[in-house]
Amino acid sequence: MKSRKLLMIPGPIEFEPEVLQAMGAATTSHVAPNFINSFGNSLELMRKVWQSKNGQPFIIAGSGTLAMDMAAANLIEPNDNILVISTGYFGERYANICKRYGANVTILTTDVGGVVSLETIEKELSKVNYKLLTLTHVDTSTGVLVNPEPIAKLAQKYNTLSILDGVCSVAGEEIKQDEWGIDVVLTASQKAIGVPPGLALLIASKKAIEIFKNRKTPVQNYYADFTNWLPIMQAYENRTPSYFGTPPVNLIAALEVSLQQIISEGMENRFMRHKKIATAFREAMLTLGMELLPISKNYAANTLTAVYYPKRIDANAFLKHIGNNNVIVAGGLLPSHKTQYFRVGHMGCVNNNDLIATIVAIEASLIACKYKFEIGAGIKTALNILNT
Repeated sequence: MKSRKLLMIPGPIEFEPEVLQAMGAATTSHVAPNFINSFGNSLELMRKVWQSKNGQPFIIAGSGTLAMDMAAANLIEPNDNILVISTGYFGERYANICKRYGANVTILTTDVGGVVSLETIEKELSKVNYKLLTLTHVDTSTGVLVNPEPIAKLAQKYNTLSILDGVCSVAGEEIKQDEWGIDVVLTASQKAIGVPPGLALLIASKKAIEIFKNRKTPVQNYYADFTNWLPIMQAYENRTPSYFGTPPVNLIAALEVSLQQIISEGMENRFMRHKKIATAFREAMLTLGMELLPISKNYAANTLTAVYYPKRIDANAFLKHIGNNNVIVAGGLLPSHKTQYFRVGHMGCVNNNDLIATIVAIEASLIACKYKFEIGAGIKTALNILNT
C-alpha cells in the first residue's frame, strides 16, 4: 500500500525514480573526475533544454529566488531604469529585488488574470531609456502565461536587456532563448526541470555577460557575483576542477539524469505533452462548472492551473477532502485573491494517470461539499482530450 499522497502542487513536483536514485547515491568529492564530468555535462545539457547554443549556463546552490537575484545583481547598477512586467506575486517580487540594487523601477500591471498588452509595453519603452526589463513567463501565483517572444523583440528594438523568470516554465513551456533573443532565462530545479529543491539555474546571453563585464560598480552581492561563478562554470565545462563554494554534489548528479531524460523525450514532444495535459485539466474544471483565474484560455499556463473555488463552498473543507483522497493541491498565493482559488501543478513527469487521479479527488471533494454537478463529467472530459 502506498504510504504517501500524490503531490500535485506547483513545485516541488513528483520526481522520476532515476532522479531520486541519483540523489540517494553515495556523495562523492566535488573534484572527483566522475562529478566533474557530471557537472560539465549538465551545463551542456542546459543549453539544449533552454535552446541556447551561445549562452553561458550557471548551476548554483539555491532557490529560484536566488536565480532572480543573480540576474538582477549582476546586470543592475544604481540608478538604472528597470521595467518590470508583472502578472502576479512574482512580478512584484522582481520589482522588490531590483529596488534593492538601487534601480529606478517602473511596474506595468493589469487586471488579475490578464496580461500587459504589447502596446502598453512599447509605449513605456519608447518614453524612457530602460537598461533592462523583466517578465514572468508563468506566474506561479496566478497560472497566467505570457508570450515572451514579442516582448523580447521589443526589448531588442529599444536596446533593452530582457530577463525571463522561467521558474515555473523552463522545460514545460516553449522557450527558444537564442532565437527569441532573451538575455537571461532563469529557473529552479524543483519544477518542470524535475529535480528536488536546491538548484538555481540560469543561462545568460553573450550580450548580458558583456554588460556585466563592463559595469562601472562592483556587484553588490558576494554570493551571486558572476565574477566568482563564471570561472567555476567554465572550468567544469572544460572538465577541470575549480572552487568557490562547495557545489551540491548529489543535486547536480540528479540534474544530469533529469536533463538527459528531458532531451531524450524531445523538447517539442515535451511541450506538446504539457499542453495536452493542461488542456485536459482546464476543460475538466470548466465542465464541472468552475472558473479559471486567467481571464482567457490563451493566458492559461501549461505547467499549472489556478481555479476559483465554486461559490458557497468552504475552501478549507474542499482542500481537506482532496487530501483525504490522497492528492495534495495548493491553495491561493496572490494576496488579493488568496482565499478565492486553488492551484494544481501538472508539470515535469506528471502523466495521464496522475491527472485523472487528481480530477477524481476533486470530484469526490465536490460531492463531500454538497456541490451539484454531473458525477464523472470532469473525468470524461479529460479522458476525451487525453485519448485524442
